[in-house]
Amino acid sequence: MIQQQQPKPSNVDWLLLALYAIFVVYGLFCIYASAYKEEHPLIFDTTQNYGKQVIWIGLSLFLGLLILFVDEKFFYAFAYPIYGITIFLLIAVLVFGTTVKGSSSWIEIGGFRMQPAEFAKFGAALALAKFLSGYNIKFKERKTQIIAGIISFLPAVIILFQNETGSALVFGAFIFVLYREGLPGWILFVGFAIVVLSVLALLIPALYLIIAIGIIAVLFTLLIRRTRQNLLIVAGVTIAMMLYVESVDYVFENVLQAHQKSRINVLLGKEVDLKGAGYNVMQSKIAIGSGGLFGKGYLEGTQNKFRFVPEQSTDFIFCTIGEEYGFIGSLVFIVLYMTLLWRIVFLAERQRYKFNRIYGYSVASILFIHFLINIGMTLGLMPVIGIPLPFISYGGSSLFSFTILLFIFIRLDANKVNELRGEFE
Repeated sequence: MIQQQQPKPSNVDWLLLALYAIFVVYGLFCIYASAYKEEHPLIFDTTQNYGKQVIWIGLSLFLGLLILFVDEKFFYAFAYPIYGITIFLLIAVLVFGTTVKGSSSWIEIGGFRMQPAEFAKFGAALALAKFLSGYNIKFKERKTQIIAGIISFLPAVIILFQNETGSALVFGAFIFVLYREGLPGWILFVGFAIVVLSVLALLIPALYLIIAIGIIAVLFTLLIRRTRQNLLIVAGVTIAMMLYVESVDYVFENVLQAHQKSRINVLLGKEVDLKGAGYNVMQSKIAIGSGGLFGKGYLEGTQNKFRFVPEQSTDFIFCTIGEEYGFIGSLVFIVLYMTLLWRIVFLAERQRYKFNRIYGYSVASILFIHFLINIGMTLGLMPVIGIPLPFISYGGSSLFSFTILLFIFIRLDANKVNELRGEFE
């Protein structure tokens, strides 16, 4: 019989803990460099962002250690209640939320601001893992896929009403988790095709693109076997694509806000706005490019010193890495981050229980999407949608949520040795 035991130090994955510690400390020094002021040189000065980050790190470490001593069955038993609480908080933001920099996604409690969208990520990860690991759940069934999709993307729908597009897009990470559990590959292909069609719809006038789709459909019809079923499929796909092109144009012109449209136009090269929407990205690329091969050295970045890059301690924190540590330093950082992601996936595949594996893949996918989009923003490869670089960017809510996200998996993984030992007792 398997007896419940607290995880021994030897059972905890020390590589994950070491990488977490490296990124958190490294992030603190990056925040210090990006917000450094000669009149406030102490890193523990709580009137500055880096001083506040020291407090967030201390609280996060305490929270992480606390999680390691929680019975791992707690996370399975309370997965749905935790998910329900995060959904409730997201809805509460719509009623009682505080607007910060155009985003109504914050709740202020006694001077402390919390962003529920950050915590909804691990809530959704727990709920999805519990549902898909349930008894007699078969992912191939359409009902199961629909419920899994609702669990994954319901928070994103609510977050969209908070004018927080970036946080909503992060929930797309669960697509990778669902694919690992058996989501048909054609759905990923359709998703990719939608992205490509969306970009084309923004670059090419709708009428021209619709005509091009019609011509391609006719040519495709000539190449296939023209049965009634095939012709109906081609006609249906063609009409759907044409309607989608029109919807993209409508959403862009009537739904998106002015600053969002401007950012997309700058990214696609339709506008050049070096003093407006394109200013952040331009200064970001200057900062990273000026770092050269080996960087300018710690606290020596001119873009840092003179505050040329807005939001440099949050959304554009990677600029500090690029300018002060150069290409080599940036490459080392990326390799370390990819090592973190690889380790999580590696451990997830070794789990004996589906709940642990699905949750592990959720952690890796969420961190990967944040990593990809954040660095893509600083390089001008993706639109500026304002999401943090996990463990590096300034912010209490993001650091707390990512710490909880990761340490729950470390706790689940730490028990596998006890489970294996229990089989022989």
